[in-house]
Amino acid sequence: MTYAELDAASRELAAALMRHGVRNGDRVVYQVQKSLHVVVLHLALLRAGALQVPVNPDYTEAEVEGITRDAQPVLVVRDPSCPRVAGSWDDLTLDTQGRGSLLALPSTDEELPTMTADAGAAILFTSGTTGRPKGALLSHSNLAYNAESLIDAWSFTSADNLLHVLPLFHTHGLFVALHCALGSGATVTLLPRFAAAQAVDCMSGELPCTVMMGVPTHYARLLRDTEIDREASEGMRLFVSGSAPMSPALHEEFKGRTGHAVLERYGMTETSMLTSNPLMGERKPGSVGLPLRGTLVRLVERVREESERDEPEREVGSVEVCGPTVFAGYWNRPDLHDEAFTADGWFRTGDLARIDDDGYLYLVGRSKDLVITGGLNVYPADVEAVLDALEGVAESAVVGVPDDDLGERVVAAVAATPGATLDEAELRRELRHTLAGYQVPKQIVVLAELPRNAMGKVQKAELRRRVTPS
Repeated sequence: MTYAELDAASRELAAALMRHGVRNGDRVVYQVQKSLHVVVLHLALLRAGALQVPVNPDYTEAEVEGITRDAQPVLVVRDPSCPRVAGSWDDLTLDTQGRGSLLALPSTDEELPTMTADAGAAILFTSGTTGRPKGALLSHSNLAYNAESLIDAWSFTSADNLLHVLPLFHTHGLFVALHCALGSGATVTLLPRFAAAQAVDCMSGELPCTVMMGVPTHYARLLRDTEIDREASEGMRLFVSGSAPMSPALHEEFKGRTGHAVLERYGMTETSMLTSNPLMGERKPGSVGLPLRGTLVRLVERVREESERDEPEREVGSVEVCGPTVFAGYWNRPDLHDEAFTADGWFRTGDLARIDDDGYLYLVGRSKDLVITGGLNVYPADVEAVLDALEGVAESAVVGVPDDDLGERVVAAVAATPGATLDEAELRRELRHTLAGYQVPKQIVVLAELPRNAMGKVQKAELRRRVTPS
C-alpha cells in the first residue's frame, strides 16, 4: 500500500465511521488480529476524533468485558473469531483479509473534524492490573511529540524500511514503531507476529529492512534459533529494544554475533518514550540512556545502597518524570490522580533507578518488586544481571517471598540455554563471587521458561505465586 492509498483509505473509513454515528470524543474498542487493515483503522479513528481503545486479541471475553464496561464505547470492532461482548454498543467485524462488516460500511463525503492538540486520541489499558481496569488517556499532542522526538533521536527517514514484528494493540508497536515510520515516510514491512527465521530473511530480502524494534525475547530467539551474523544483518542500521529490560549478557552476545549494539530505551504506557541510548555515541549495556528532548527525569526518596564489599555506594531513587509525552491521567479515575502525580505535576512511574556520572539512567526494578530482606534492599535487576551472565543461564527473574525471619527472602527463577543443565547449589556458589551475601537468592528454581505477557515482560506476580510455598 502506498502512502496515497493509505491516506485515501483512512479518510474514507473515518468518514464512514462518522456517518455510522461515531462522534468526536466517542470511544471505539477494537480487538482484531494484526494486519494492514488495523493501520487503516487506527488512522481513521484518529482522523474521526474518536478515542481508540486497542485490545489484545488473546484477551478472554471477561477481560474485554471489563475494558468495555469501563470505556463505554459506541462501537466495538472485533475479529470474527473473538466472542461478541454484550452491551449497548454497536458491533462490527474485521479480519486480516479486510473482510467483515466494518469495511462494508457505505462510503460518504462526511467532512472530517480538525483536531486540537490536547484532544484525546487513545485510551490504553495498562497490563498487570487487577480489579477495575485502569486506562491511560493519551492526547494527540502526546502521540505527535513522541513520534517527532523519536524520528529525530533515531534519524528516521523515508529511506528506512521498518521490520515491524510487534503487536498493534500496545504503545511499543502502535505509537513507537509505527509512528516513527509513518511520520518519516518510511516503508513498513509488517509481519503478523515475530518469527526469527522470517525476520532474518526480511533483513536481506527483496526490499531489505534497515530498522527493527523488538523486545529482549526477540533478540534472544534470533541468537538461539537462527544463524544471524554480521553478514545477515549488514543492511540493518539500527536494532532497538524495549518493553522489558535487556540483560547486559544478551546485549554483549548480540553485539558479538552481529556487530550491532542494540539501542535500549525506556518508556511506559502512560508516558510514551522517556529516555534512549544515543544513536551516535555510547550505548551502555544495562542502561536505558539519557532523557529525550523535552523530557525531565528525577530521582526522589533516594537511599544509599548497603554493601558488604569495598564498593562505592550508589544512590537509588524512585523515578518521576514530566514532559510533553506524559498523559493527563487515567480514564474515568480522578481518584488516582493524587497517587499518580506529585503536587508539582510530575508523574510517579513506580520504577526504581540510579543515574551514573554521565547522566545515563539504569532501572533496577519496580518499587513494588523491591525485595527488603533483613532490612536491606535488594534490587532484582542487579541480581538478574549477574545470573544472566552465568554459563548455561538463558534468562532469570528475581522476586521476594514472605519469610518469618527476614521479612522477605530473595528467590530466583532461571531458564537454561538449550542443552544446558543447571544446578542450584553451583549457581549460588557462583553468585557469591560477585554479590553480597544478602543479595544471593536463598532459593533458585529452574523453569522451562519464565511466565511472560504479550509484550515479553516477565509476569512477576505470577512467578511469585509459583515459587511461594502454599
